[in-house]
Amino acid sequence: MEGVPHANTNLRRTPVQQRSAERLARILDACAELLDETGYEQLSTRAVAARAGVPIGSVYRFFSNKRALADALARRNLDSYAERITDRLTAIGATDWRGAIDAVLDEYLAMKRSVPGFALVDFGAPAPDEDPADDANQRVAGRLAELLTGHLGRPADEDLLRAVLVCVEATDALLKLAFRTDPSGDGAIVAETRVLVQAYLARLLD
Repeated sequence: MEGVPHANTNLRRTPVQQRSAERLARILDACAELLDETGYEQLSTRAVAARAGVPIGSVYRFFSNKRALADALARRNLDSYAERITDRLTAIGATDWRGAIDAVLDEYLAMKRSVPGFALVDFGAPAPDEDPADDANQRVAGRLAELLTGHLGRPADEDLLRAVLVCVEATDALLKLAFRTDPSGDGAIVAETRVLVQAYLARLLD
């Protein structure tokens, strides 16, 4: 199953040439590294430009401010997450929804532990978004519902879409707790999160 590409709509300019796309990738990589080093409040577009080795004008060619930059990183993270899940699902049977949910949780945990900047900017920028319709968890839930229904071969009806959103909201809160308790993610809380999500979805997917 191939992932569906999702355009990064907050870019001022979409890169067309390979060279421009590579420059954009360097800018986002630099943003991720600096988030780990300085945090979001101290992040600046000038520091990102310096780390990426590009003129400050190159950053502003794509982004209006650091909020837009962090949001683009979050959207790239979501694309990467979807790709990782898609790869995992190829080895999981279409009727094994529990295996699919395990893959969804496992890939999030792997990214949380290894991807630069992910601890502060996973799928949404730290600052509150002015557009509630563009809520990060809504974006994640929509993407996961798309992947799961495609894999399981069932329609994305209203009940399932709502259930996935509830799971995303609950998992987000519980995994924040797990990583506050232990920088690597408290194993017991992660295990309870897995039980909770699977028990909740069983009423729809069993």
